[in-house]
Amino acid sequence: MFSTRDFITAGFDDVERARRFLAADELTSCAPEHLIEGLSQAADPDQALLSLVRLAERVPRVLELVQQPGPRLRLFRLLGASEALAEFLLRHPEALTVVSEEQDVQCSLSQLRQRALAAVGATGPDGRWIATVAGPEGVLALRRAYRMELTRIALRDLCARDPLEEMPAVSAELADIASAALDAALAVARQDLAEHFDPEDIARVRLTVIGMGKCGARELNYISDVDVIYVHEADGLEESVASHIAGALASALAKNINATSSEPGLWEVDANLRPEGKDGALSRTLDSHLAYYQRWAQSWEFQALLKARPIAGDAELGRAYEEAVAPMIWSSSERDGFVESVQSMRRRVTDNIPAGEVPRQIKLGPGGLRDVEFTVQLLQLVHGRVDHSLRVRDTTTAIARLSDAGYIGRIDAMDFDQAYRYLRVLEHRIQLVHLRRTHLMPAKEAAQRALARAAQPPGAVKKHTAQLLHERWQHCKRQVKSLHERIFYRPLLATAANLSTEEVRLTPEAAQARLAALGYLDPQGAMRHIEALTAGVSRRASLQRQLLPVLLGWIAEGVSPDAGLLGFRRISERLGESPWYLGLLRDSNAAAERLCRVLSSSRLLTDWLEVSPESVAWLGNDDELRPMSAEQLRRENTAKLRRHGNSEAGMRLVRINRRREMLRTALAEGAGLIGVDEVGRSLAAADAACVQAALTVAEQEEIGRGELLTDVVVIAMGRQGGEEISYGSDADVIYVHRARVGTDAQAAQEQATRIVTRISQLLTSPLKPAVQAEIKLTVDAALRPEGRQGALVRSLESYREYYAKWALAWERQALLRARPMAGEAALTAEFMTVVDEVRYERGLADDERREIRRIKARVEAERLPRGADPALHVKLGRGGLSDVEWLVQLLQLEHSATHAEIRTPSTRHALAALGESGLLAHDDVVLLDSAWTLATRIRSATLVATGRPADVLPRSWGDLEAVARWCGYEQGSGARLESDYRRATRQARHVFEREFYGFD
Repeated sequence: MFSTRDFITAGFDDVERARRFLAADELTSCAPEHLIEGLSQAADPDQALLSLVRLAERVPRVLELVQQPGPRLRLFRLLGASEALAEFLLRHPEALTVVSEEQDVQCSLSQLRQRALAAVGATGPDGRWIATVAGPEGVLALRRAYRMELTRIALRDLCARDPLEEMPAVSAELADIASAALDAALAVARQDLAEHFDPEDIARVRLTVIGMGKCGARELNYISDVDVIYVHEADGLEESVASHIAGALASALAKNINATSSEPGLWEVDANLRPEGKDGALSRTLDSHLAYYQRWAQSWEFQALLKARPIAGDAELGRAYEEAVAPMIWSSSERDGFVESVQSMRRRVTDNIPAGEVPRQIKLGPGGLRDVEFTVQLLQLVHGRVDHSLRVRDTTTAIARLSDAGYIGRIDAMDFDQAYRYLRVLEHRIQLVHLRRTHLMPAKEAAQRALARAAQPPGAVKKHTAQLLHERWQHCKRQVKSLHERIFYRPLLATAANLSTEEVRLTPEAAQARLAALGYLDPQGAMRHIEALTAGVSRRASLQRQLLPVLLGWIAEGVSPDAGLLGFRRISERLGESPWYLGLLRDSNAAAERLCRVLSSSRLLTDWLEVSPESVAWLGNDDELRPMSAEQLRRENTAKLRRHGNSEAGMRLVRINRRREMLRTALAEGAGLIGVDEVGRSLAAADAACVQAALTVAEQEEIGRGELLTDVVVIAMGRQGGEEISYGSDADVIYVHRARVGTDAQAAQEQATRIVTRISQLLTSPLKPAVQAEIKLTVDAALRPEGRQGALVRSLESYREYYAKWALAWERQALLRARPMAGEAALTAEFMTVVDEVRYERGLADDERREIRRIKARVEAERLPRGADPALHVKLGRGGLSDVEWLVQLLQLEHSATHAEIRTPSTRHALAALGESGLLAHDDVVLLDSAWTLATRIRSATLVATGRPADVLPRSWGDLEAVARWCGYEQGSGARLESDYRRATRQARHVFEREFYGFD
């Protein structure tokens, strides 16, 4: 009747066996289409059919269920998902009544307890029930009753429309039937022990069973060890007698649950989480427990107690235990090294997994359930000491509470929750097959296919294959692993855990005292900022309350904590309700610390961040912090100009781009991602892109007036040409033009002059939004032929003629750092050919050498500001930038004709080449490079830290400290920076005088 294709479509692996079974005498009363339809909904149709034949042979009435749509679906979903429960139905056919009924209502714990106690005929006062059905019969009765309830839960789970949505309720009810079974097992134990102890003594012993782990959290698996702790008290009995009876009760309880019997055991009762573990007494009094936890307990034990809950036995004693240990649980994160110990424990769990199991682990491996659980528990323990909303046991509720309070972002929480539910559903389905404790993905494809079908709701089983299961599981693992690594290892957690409860709560008294201790000069003013940031019940205020206790300490590590906190408030208010901002500071391993350092160490960057607060997002991503390339900047500027018609409006955006890139560069430098060379290149690239854009606008304006008569190029000179500028450097340039064919030379010259004049205007126009420490790009053409007396722009032929006849030594020296900056490529290349001949090919005559030395001496004598300490002036002072650069340039002029390797506009590259070619001793190169690098860093740091450009090492303690910190020195190292600078420049000056002037 049915084709092979029909059987394959239904999910059968062994088609011929399926045909034989369907034709078996036991199934002749069933309509074949009902069988095929029901089996197609089974996770493993082959196994479901086999189990049905066996059941029909023993209990023919099972076929009545196949005739009814609802019971048929439930029956085949159960038989196809669990061989173990099919075996239970074979042993106890009366349990088929559970299959025939709709299982859509979750039973309460009290209902389940009543049923379990009734199964063993328990009577007596609450918590001290005594079974009337004891011994092997009592054990059989409680295990049969347990599996009846287990079957009912499995049916509801397997037939759920959304297994992920149903999972928490299923886990909770599994924990509840375990609690009920423990109560029944304890009642049987009390009856059985009456043969060995005085019944009155047994009655005096109050024993409570504290559930730990998943049972305590009401998120139990189908088959799992049930972790417990036993607590007892006794009225009118010596403690030794009471302890003996309590231990015997506990041992008998565990035996009744899992010892060998005609009905298989349920699960292991594990008491190894008790004080002292296996070496400790099986049961202790409440006072003994508390004494141990107060004196000896390790951090992991408090993490375990997070799940502790009375689950069986004496309820009043259980509540007393719960109330007594709670304060210790929620203060445990204040213990030294608590966060680090929890993180280390998670790593040990992973390290102890057998290597062959790691790829198949659903629970313990990377991206598994343990990653979710450890992450959630650590956040609860750190933040739950002041936030009582987090004091919940189960994982799904904890994730929701952490999200509501802002400790986890909403999207992260949703991803964590769905991943956790999915992994738990997989775990449940794997365990259901044989009711065995396992957390491994099946190795065989057929078992994976059955798992894929079992994890889907009825009606969707045909849509899920083993391949899709594997892909979804791997995606889930990657997602969990990423979230775990990002959240579990947050530096904020360890720092927050080291704060006192009062400090975390930010109470006014504690906060002001801490602010003063941290070094805030105006604690009351700082409190006003804190109150403004944390007032209200919004999510933003909640996040600020989480972050500020930690951020206050990091801000205080800077030079000016008060200014840093004010800057933080201003930026926070500018960003308002931006959802990413506070989440970034909470989640990023680096963003919060970097922002705090910048705000309390740099007036300039605080000012820039206030007008460009979205740039804070870069701090959490090293790739975004790295400066853009010159080509990227040019393309971006070109797009902005095109969009705005090459106008001043477009030029404004270009200048904002430049400020943005200066900010990015400074933030990257502050984060230690780039050094002196990268800073200079990045700033030079931003300037070059801006000049190119200004040239484009100026040329387009000329085209708008008529036509473009000439091509203009801009050549970078000085430190700009060497790509060695700092944040406040002008752009030294020279302008070159070439008239287009057929145009009037004079008209071309006039137009070229208008263009370069316009370039300067476009670059220095006021910029809005303005900042207090605006750094305009000022172009300076003083290094052109004849200096300021010469024409602002010359033709290529004019340059060629001038340099051939009239070039002075200082002009040849200036051309050593010439580099193309903007303009038409062909003209630039021709000009650089002219320049190379002038600067590299002519050598250096004696009179030119004397002239360069004379000019250098004159610069030292005349240009050093009056009153400036020559030992501390980083540009013109002894051993400073000028000394190193003039020496390098002198050697380049002398030797470039014969040593092509030293032909570079970069001072540091030229220094290295001079050393490699033997023109400077290696030790001298090291000394010169160290002095030049330190002077460059100080020059940049002075502007970044103080907001004011200066070429002199600061004299005030505060500014010197700020510069030192930006240069990478530790707190309180301003004097050390000055000492290092004096020593480096003194040594460099000695080399300079010897090599430049010929002094011994």
